[in-house]
Amino acid sequence: MILKEKNEEMLCVCSISPLHVPALHHRASPTPDLLHTFNSPFELKQVHAHLVKTNSPLSSLPLSRVASVCALNSGFSYAKLIFELLDAPEVALWNTCLRTFAEGDSPADAISLFYRLRQFDVCPDDYSCSFVLKACSRLLDVGNGRIVHGYVEKLGLQSNVFLRNMIVNLYALCGEMEVARMVFDKMPQRDVITWNIMIAQLIKRADVEGAYNLFAEMPERSVRSWTSMIAGYAQCGKPKEAIDLFLEMEEAGLLPNEVTVVAVLVACADLGNLDLGRRIHDFANRNGYERNVRVCNTLIDMYVKCGCLEDARRIFDNMEGCTVVSWSAMIAGLAAHGQAEDALVFFTKMINTGMKPNAVTFIGILHACSHMGMVEKGRKYFASMTKDYGIVPRIEHYGCMVDLFSRAGLLQEAHEFIMNMPIEPNGVVWGALLGGCKVHKNLKLAEEAIRHLSKLDPLNDGYYVVLSNIYAEAGRWEDVARVRKLMRDRGVKKTPGWSSIVVEGMVHNFVAGDETHPQAEEIFKTWEKLLERMKIKGYVPNTSVVMLDMEEDEKERFLYRHSEKLAVAFGLIKTAPGTVIRIMKNLRVCEDCHTALKIISVVSTREIVVRDRNRFHCFKNGSCSCADYW
Repeated sequence: MILKEKNEEMLCVCSISPLHVPALHHRASPTPDLLHTFNSPFELKQVHAHLVKTNSPLSSLPLSRVASVCALNSGFSYAKLIFELLDAPEVALWNTCLRTFAEGDSPADAISLFYRLRQFDVCPDDYSCSFVLKACSRLLDVGNGRIVHGYVEKLGLQSNVFLRNMIVNLYALCGEMEVARMVFDKMPQRDVITWNIMIAQLIKRADVEGAYNLFAEMPERSVRSWTSMIAGYAQCGKPKEAIDLFLEMEEAGLLPNEVTVVAVLVACADLGNLDLGRRIHDFANRNGYERNVRVCNTLIDMYVKCGCLEDARRIFDNMEGCTVVSWSAMIAGLAAHGQAEDALVFFTKMINTGMKPNAVTFIGILHACSHMGMVEKGRKYFASMTKDYGIVPRIEHYGCMVDLFSRAGLLQEAHEFIMNMPIEPNGVVWGALLGGCKVHKNLKLAEEAIRHLSKLDPLNDGYYVVLSNIYAEAGRWEDVARVRKLMRDRGVKKTPGWSSIVVEGMVHNFVAGDETHPQAEEIFKTWEKLLERMKIKGYVPNTSVVMLDMEEDEKERFLYRHSEKLAVAFGLIKTAPGTVIRIMKNLRVCEDCHTALKIISVVSTREIVVRDRNRFHCFKNGSCSCADYW
């Protein structure tokens, strides 16, 4: 009787009468479809009216739908009365709505509903707070997040590790790292997720050292912990540290997942560590990761950067669904290896499959044209970017074009191109012109380029070195001294050249004149024997590349101790006959070393692959893949 009176009271409040629900009162009970398909508070009131008229139980209503339909409008109070009538677990029903909003397309609605709950004295629980915190995180809404954090404290939910983790994550996502760290430090309990959140967020902000300090303190580490650190090191240009950490992870007995595999492969690509890269590839195949497109794309990049184009092509050909990243990686790889025509053919195949190129694809294409002096084709592809594909050229594309013109000796055209650029040229653009000035001995334009570079990139030693070399080639030693004094005054130090080779999984580094290697004496003896055979084949030291004012015999001795020559000699000692020798170099290979390595490939009957700062040089049978155009 009391329930019936309450129902009738609600109907009066809502001004609903049988006249408002035509046809419904003729049925014994509402159809199941009608009960579950009302879409507004008004339709809900019609269904409720019919339940009262037909003496049907109110519990027939689907309460979760009642909550969702009434959550954010004038029906909220009505739904609340229904829940009271049925003595329903009210907060649990509203939590369903909060979760739907927080995880759906309208996270802001979750925040609005949370405030409505507080307005009507519905006490939120830990689930309510977690859903609203999720909504705040998705919206990067730190203001409302702070308010929810306050409710967590007020409701005594501080010991809930899950909620605390969400709060730490929210502050970190919103850039409030100091607050996140304060909450982290005050947590009475932490789980591995807590630590992972802090590490991941520090890495996102390039604070790899801070992340590692936390990582070192962790009482327990998950695969995600290791992966975050490995990826962090790989992304910030510390591939050796990334690989060392991965090897530690293996020793700890943890198996990498697909994300770990990608991070390690990136490090292998940067270091040119082919042995480890192959081992990771085998692991990926055994665990079914070859179906992961990102793993395959990273494998392509790794093999390309380790000088193994055929392996990269096999990965590409076996992929189930190539993406624009896959195509672009292959095009860039072919370009870097001096196979420009193949890169352009590959681009045509890509277009014919219906794959649309992106800005990165065209960087590879323009590099291909630049590396092989294909000026007209370069012009055509640069124009095609915007005309055919609607891609607005970026600074990288303009840099490629300046490099293309400069290498080909079209220095005035390169200069005019820079002057007419719609965006401000950066150091890379002027640096490309400077490089062309060195090759083609244009001192006037070189001095103009360096004027701009001294403002745009004043601490880049490479530009000063190039200008100094141009002066040295012209015999202007006073200007050479002036440039070196300018470097000293500005605190610019010349980057020492180094070359590395991986033998039996160990990286061996060499610098020019290096006598610190444990096998230095054997390396020098091997070089002397090699030199005798090279001279028989016509090798004459090109001392003009030594930009120092010294005697000719001193210049020759200086040349013979270049880092790539020492690395090759070591490779001949430590690897089996017929093995490809792979060298990594941080600077551009000099003209003398380039000539020497072509001859060494003949006298040693070895293939030598050198990856320098700009491209790959594959020396085989006395010739180089760059066709001496680099």
